Amino acid sequence: TQGMTRGIAPLLKGYTDFEKGLNFAGVILNKVAGSRHEGKLRAVIEYYTDLEVIGAVGRRPEMQIAERHLGLVPSNEQAGADKRIEDMAKVTASDVDLDRIIEAASQAKQPDYISVETQRVQQPETPKPDITIAYACDAAFNFYYQDDLDELARAGARLIKLDTLKTADLPPIDGLFLGGGFPETNMKALEANSSLRSQIRTAIEGGLPCYAECGGLMYLARKIVWNGETARMVGVLPADALMYKQPRGRGYVILEETQNHPWPRKTASPASPQLAAHEFHYSQLENFSGGKKFAYRVRRGAGLDGMNDGIIYKNLLASYAHMRHVDNNPWTARFAQFVRNIKQCQNP
Repeated sequence: TQGMTRGIAPLLKGYTDFEKGLNFAGVILNKVAGSRHEGKLRAVIEYYTDLEVIGAVGRRPEMQIAERHLGLVPSNEQAGADKRIEDMAKVTASDVDLDRIIEAASQAKQPDYISVETQRVQQPETPKPDITIAYACDAAFNFYYQDDLDELARAGARLIKLDTLKTADLPPIDGLFLGGGFPETNMKALEANSSLRSQIRTAIEGGLPCYAECGGLMYLARKIVWNGETARMVGVLPADALMYKQPRGRGYVILEETQNHPWPRKTASPASPQLAAHEFHYSQLENFSGGKKFAYRVRRGAGLDGMNDGIIYKNLLASYAHMRHVDNNPWTARFAQFVRNIKQCQNP
């Protein structure tokens, strides 16, 4: 509602009339300039709509969420994140009628689907791990779905965190997962950790199963180029990761697996060969040398070159697409089994 008074009415009426059958319990005003501004807003809403004002949150520094390169500051980079959340909770409790929200919510129809918490309870117990997978978790790499990590554990993986900025030696592992993140903002520190970069390259060259998404893909390239600066990376992929000011790929993607995929979907039916994922990258791999094998054909999205995604090299799959463990694409179980198969082949 910042800068708004009478204009709030058509906005709210548009929302309430847009889709019939929705039950709006009320409205919470945000970024209210003061009591005078709040009074005007309440008067307009009362006159033109039937909506109840459940709360009015003022412009408070406690409610500001910082942004930086490519969006919001991730919680793992923000010092005192728990304290910030606590302060926001206090402001919300004072400015919003929480009892009224609870009352309104209690009158809502229960959804037909099973709740997330119920699904968690029904999940099978985590088995005793028989493989070890390290996943990069630090200021450079931090984009993971906790559910996917839980699914890896349920698939028999013992997960250990790997700090690519500070850990000098790659621990004894059976597989490696390099998730998304912002390696460009930490590229000098990544370059300085030459020992780990060298060991990761040697391990992948030696057949270590590795799955890399987006930022992880950039880390495996020869170098990252950003804002006129260059930093050497792992170098297992024969290409350079160049950062641009505008997105090179952003949004939902539709992919089809090729026959090259190292751990394909065995449950995928011929009638629905496509899988959904998403991408968000300002980088692009360029200056490729040598041939390339791809795991995916891109039917919607950008991928690596507009047509393909998922570079395959030995037991490595590196892609711009971010996967999510769902019924149509249980990628965590497939990757864990792939890691297990390679381990058994190397240690018969």
